[in-house]
Amino acid sequence: MPTIIPIPAFVDNYIWLLREGAHAAVVDPGDAAPVLAYLEREGATLTAILATHHHADHVGGNRALLARFPVPVYGPARETIPGRTHAVEEGDSFVVPGLGVSLSVLDVPGHTSGHIAYVGDVDGTGSLFCGDTMFAAGCGRLFEGTPAQMWQSLAKFAALPPTTRVYCGHEYTVANLHFAAAVEPGNADIRARRVNEQAKRDRGEPTLPSTIGAERDTNPFLRANQPAVRAAAETHAGRALADDVASFAAIRAWKNAF
Repeated sequence: MPTIIPIPAFVDNYIWLLREGAHAAVVDPGDAAPVLAYLEREGATLTAILATHHHADHVGGNRALLARFPVPVYGPARETIPGRTHAVEEGDSFVVPGLGVSLSVLDVPGHTSGHIAYVGDVDGTGSLFCGDTMFAAGCGRLFEGTPAQMWQSLAKFAALPPTTRVYCGHEYTVANLHFAAAVEPGNADIRARRVNEQAKRDRGEPTLPSTIGAERDTNPFLRANQPAVRAAAETHAGRALADDVASFAAIRAWKNAF
């Protein structure tokens, strides 16, 4: 059964490495150096690269990795991904070379117009590699997509089993929970999670993976349709909000300036 290992990169990125014995695949290698260092230290061989979207901090290491390991590169069909050999979109599934695990693809536009996510049973539990569409207690900025697209994308994640583990692209959890507490000050799950996640960071540990269940309980962007969240969004916006998309958009605007 493969294991999933976080490789820190830059200031707060995570490159996710899926390892089975001497074989390893990586998700969103923005920087080749820490991946190559891990492979050399562990005596492992790269078998595949998986990209969720085109931003440089997620694909900037592709070329250097391919120069050393000429492996398949999976990436979103509607974006330009360095070295991509397999253009994938929702409805596609594939077996990760060298690992024997199957992943399915979800189209999740919003952060970028062609963003995708990968979901499958990697290490005995459901696993979601969601790039920058969703963070622990947060979501990505809307650089290319619309609020309606992002709300629909997050709804796909919320529909996954609650035990699904969430592997996102950045260590933003503590800051995101600070915002979540401002949106829902009466949410006991958020209060408890803030304590637990801060303790992990104090120990130098990642707060990830999260779970879909935890996100449903504490992520204001998944909870934009909840009465308390919508009321907070309306109070902050100073106007009535017509629907769930408008509520989500108001919360995203609030977070942008928080």
